Amino acid sequence: MFTKQGPTVRELAVQALSSTERGYDLIAPKFDHTPYRTPDRVLDAVTREVRGLGPFDAGLDVCCGTGAGVGVLRELCRERVTGVDFSAGMLAEARAAFPPGDEGPVVDWVRADARALPFAPAFDLALSFGAFGHFLPAERFGLFVEVYGSLRPGGRFVFPIGAPPPVGSRAYWTLLGFDAAMRVRNALWRPPFVMYYRTFALGDVLEDLTQAGFTVGLRPLTDLGTRPDGSPRARLVVATRER
Repeated sequence: MFTKQGPTVRELAVQALSSTERGYDLIAPKFDHTPYRTPDRVLDAVTREVRGLGPFDAGLDVCCGTGAGVGVLRELCRERVTGVDFSAGMLAEARAAFPPGDEGPVVDWVRADARALPFAPAFDLALSFGAFGHFLPAERFGLFVEVYGSLRPGGRFVFPIGAPPPVGSRAYWTLLGFDAAMRVRNALWRPPFVMYYRTFALGDVLEDLTQAGFTVGLRPLTDLGTRPDGSPRARLVVATRER
């Protein structure tokens, strides 16, 4: 799962015993060599699906990390793209990946907590990849309200969400075990490192988006395949600020 360029076991242990912000500052230089970076096939599938919803002028990558989502937005937006993250280390890596002067829309980087976004309603498209496990369920509604307030009327907030693994499968037990270990770690050690895989259930997410003011739809990401019952392995959530 990890390449030779990725973090060592010791580096991962230090990260796990740090705060969420400090942990990502530490792992940032090697993050793209870990399995935690969103795979290109997911980025490509989302790009293809969202392209038909445009056109878009300005885009926002919420919790941009090292900039994978910014790369998607640069393909979809005509004028300006903004990446926002609370980790200075991750933003430094993102800046290096998209140096000034590249062709395409202008790219801005903002260090801020997604729970208090510092933007007026200026964006036509917001997206996020792989970040929602860093927010506790009680914080999710507030996060969605912040994104809603950053979008222009008619703006879209999109993100992929995978189908849960079958109960009893290897993936099911792996994610259950990880979340259990993280809960024990956070009960015994401060500061907390918030990262959970099983706290972002689709039904709860749709309810919170609706309460935040969005009109919500789902689109199958057929490029990512189907499950044995024919249902998609992943869907794209499309939340629209109508006015």
